Amino acid sequence: MERFKIFVQLTRLDKPIGFLLLFWPCVWGLTLTYYYNRETTLYLKYIILFFLGSVFMRSAGCIFNDIVDKDFDTKVQRTKERPIASGKISILNALIYIILLCLMALLILLQFNLLTIILGMSSMILAFTYPFMKRITYWPQLFLGLTFNWGIIMGWTSISNSISIEPIVLYLAAIFWTLGYDTIYGFQDKNDDEIIGIKSTSIKFKNNAKSFVGTCYSLCVFFVLILCFMMEINKYFLVLSLFFILSLIYQIKIFKINNQESCLAAFKINNLTGFFVFLFILSFTIS
Repeated sequence: MERFKIFVQLTRLDKPIGFLLLFWPCVWGLTLTYYYNRETTLYLKYIILFFLGSVFMRSAGCIFNDIVDKDFDTKVQRTKERPIASGKISILNALIYIILLCLMALLILLQFNLLTIILGMSSMILAFTYPFMKRITYWPQLFLGLTFNWGIIMGWTSISNSISIEPIVLYLAAIFWTLGYDTIYGFQDKNDDEIIGIKSTSIKFKNNAKSFVGTCYSLCVFFVLILCFMMEINKYFLVLSLFFILSLIYQIKIFKINNQESCLAAFKINNLTGFFVFLFILSFTIS
């Protein structure tokens, strides 16, 4: 039981917000392509596969991130008790877990068409370079956005077996969404990060926090609306987007950069944001 507890802590399975934020973009892309290709059986099957893939890849990513950030984590109040930083598990055992999780994710990936498999394999480059970005740029959140939302493209190609402009526009929207919410998340460690030399948008824009996050979220909404006009969505369905927009506004309202609890609360709302976007896209596919 102790080993299982350590594994859960290591993979953040006790904090499902992580893999859900990876899963929602996959479902957005999948639902978007369902609008054009009414493959109901494949659609339902692929929702399950993308969910499992999100859990496995997010878990592997967390372990790899903890290995790379081991020395940093020991100096940050919020992360110093993580299994690798605290010495509860060896790096060798952690690497074995990564290999096993990646193999399970690969088995799932092989269920898709060749284009989606290629896209999935290429995403590994983003996934395993992201942890190093905080050492070299103030924009690691941008790289996270590129990585976490790659599932939009994969979701689209899994049924359509082609690339189109619609998922690319949605991908751009999701990148700005991630850039905003991960900046909010980063404010939890702002003071410790500045001391140990970690870079982030949370530090770069600490004096204009709400303006920066508001700009990111505004651009996210802008690209979503562009997508709607491209698809000639009925104006009445645009009303449903208010739930998604209000969730973003509420986050900006409640987070305070010097209050960790408010930042975490605002960050967690993004699970609902992802769900609202899913319902919004789903609504006009079944209309």
